[in-house]
Amino acid sequence: MTTEINDSIDYYLEVASFNKEDKRYFNKAIIYIDKAIDYAKKHGEYSKLPDCYLVLGGVYYDLGKPDTAIENFIRSINLYKKNVPSANLALAYYSLGKCYLEKNKIDLAEIYFNKSSEIYGALNFSDAIELINIQKGIIQKNKGKYDEAISIFSSVISSISNESFFDTKVEAYYQIGEIENLKNNTNNAIDFFENALIMNYNHSKNIQLQKKILRQLSNTYKKNNQLDKSQIYLERYVSIADSLDNFYNHSLSENTFDRIQFDKQLKTIEQLDKEKKSQQKTLRFSKLISILSIALISILSLLSLSLYKNNKIRISTNKLLKEKNKELTIEKERAERASKARAEFLATVSHELRTPLNAINGIAYILLNEKPKATQLNYLKSLEFSGKYLLTFINDILEINRLESDKVLVEKINFNLIDLVENIKTSFNEFIIENNINFHLKIDKDIPPYTIGDPTKISQILINLVNNAIKFSKNGDVWLTIQKIKESKNQIVLSFEIKDNGIGIPKDKQKSIFDSFSQGSVEINRTYGGTGLGLSIVKKILEILGSDIILESDVNKGTSLQFNLTFDKGEIIEKKEALQESENLPTKKTIKILLVEDNKINQMITKKMLEQKGIFSVIIDNGEEAIEHLKTNTYDLVLMDVHLPGINGTEATSEIRSFDTTTPIIALTAISLNENREMLLSYGMNEVITKPFVPEEFYTILFNFLSNTEE
Repeated sequence: MTTEINDSIDYYLEVASFNKEDKRYFNKAIIYIDKAIDYAKKHGEYSKLPDCYLVLGGVYYDLGKPDTAIENFIRSINLYKKNVPSANLALAYYSLGKCYLEKNKIDLAEIYFNKSSEIYGALNFSDAIELINIQKGIIQKNKGKYDEAISIFSSVISSISNESFFDTKVEAYYQIGEIENLKNNTNNAIDFFENALIMNYNHSKNIQLQKKILRQLSNTYKKNNQLDKSQIYLERYVSIADSLDNFYNHSLSENTFDRIQFDKQLKTIEQLDKEKKSQQKTLRFSKLISILSIALISILSLLSLSLYKNNKIRISTNKLLKEKNKELTIEKERAERASKARAEFLATVSHELRTPLNAINGIAYILLNEKPKATQLNYLKSLEFSGKYLLTFINDILEINRLESDKVLVEKINFNLIDLVENIKTSFNEFIIENNINFHLKIDKDIPPYTIGDPTKISQILINLVNNAIKFSKNGDVWLTIQKIKESKNQIVLSFEIKDNGIGIPKDKQKSIFDSFSQGSVEINRTYGGTGLGLSIVKKILEILGSDIILESDVNKGTSLQFNLTFDKGEIIEKKEALQESENLPTKKTIKILLVEDNKINQMITKKMLEQKGIFSVIIDNGEEAIEHLKTNTYDLVLMDVHLPGINGTEATSEIRSFDTTTPIIALTAISLNENREMLLSYGMNEVITKPFVPEEFYTILFNFLSNTEE
């Protein structure tokens, strides 16, 4: 099959932009952008993907869907090369700032406007910077800081000389007029609105701006009791609005107009026919109606009496219902406050537990790696087990808290489902051997290896269910079975079943087993341990994915848990040769790391973990000294604690990035909510390591960045 000449990313984006200009065709714009994205992925043109997501974000912003727009702008920013300033990257930051400004998230808006301004400054796009300054002025206006806002808008007016950006200048005059109106300086407001109108007429000729200015002039003159002038500007506003309406009306073709006329004539004929038939029926039943009238009068008399009595009852009932509704509203608000307080309490407590838990786990790990005495080994292993158990418990609490919020997004990623399941099985090998389990993995051969879905959530489901099956079936069998239920051209429905022949679940406990902190009984909790949150997490994730879980269980016979999921079919990805993993860095030079951490115990633990891998480290306990130190010293990597005295880790990182854009900076934090990670990365950090550290993950992240330092 030959490829059409117009079958390209640039063509699709051009057609999408053309359709975007008319809101009636936004759906076509989205279709063509999706085609551009598919084309880029299929033909390996990944460098153009960020442009596609940038245009898609713009469409959703114009549609009034800022949340969807934000997702696409963030995708485009993550795909652009951060170390190569470009106008499109600056535009993506600017657009993201506008979205957050519309959602009244002023702090985030300011962050992204500043990033956009830095890039435009590096590119020497001074007029574009003034466009950002307009938004900064609007932020100050919304905060009620009118003098600062006027100063910004005045600076914009005096700075712009290029007629291509006179729309920005007009907007600055307009915004000052609005501020003067808010300050009740109507005469000053009129002067600025008049200047904006004249400049728009002489240079920009922007119809939408002209409408906005005319409307404000009419309102301001009315507020100033100059009703004749208010009427003049109102008539000009209406005239422009009518002309725009006429433009859309005349855009109909003659054939469309003729069809409308034909439809009107057809409706008229149908109406006449109905009226004729109605007259015939009236004549036919006139005698019958006369007879029934007498009976109807009698019935109405009885109904009137009945309605009078019912009306008294209805008034009494409505009064009672209003009182009950008021009570229910109060109870609902009370329940919502309690739920919010519970979520905040769990998040705060879990977050605060991470720092001391980091010390417990870190010290246990260090001591276990220093060849302890045989008499100490059991104590240290117990300490390690308790620390890991507590960490799992905290993570499960946070996961439940996150799933119960409205912030969970379902990803659609092309991934190898077969590899995912086999890797999960491999990760349980030690646990399987420990519990003497016969593990049976059965995967339907007709299932395509690559599917499109959310691999993270699927992993959470399977890991929780397989872990329970192994834990409660010691010396028994566990089956993980995946079968194809049905298949269409683009989708496939799969059935997942995790089955065991373990202790089972009593019938009277099966309804509550998916509730948080439920394990069937106190005896089971003491015998087998666990948080009692696993099944609750599974059920909530499946609800998010649009599915449900079916439980079948008998005491001492075993348990079966089954659910179905629908996937889009994915594309086969060629496997690249895996890099050989290593516990130690194969380097020819000494690795130097700067550790910025104020907690003495965390300093000791982190330094010791680095020394065990032959890594030299320097410790600084505050952000101010770290900034000055890095101006004259070079390191292979910086570990930056987020919560520091004085200047915190994010502020310090932002300052460091002003003179050093290459040294990797990794955040160390007891992060508790997923959305905070985006904020940390926005300050220039390269990655985030969560306290308490999992040693294997800690070393893996370090080695990924340090491998680039090898000479």
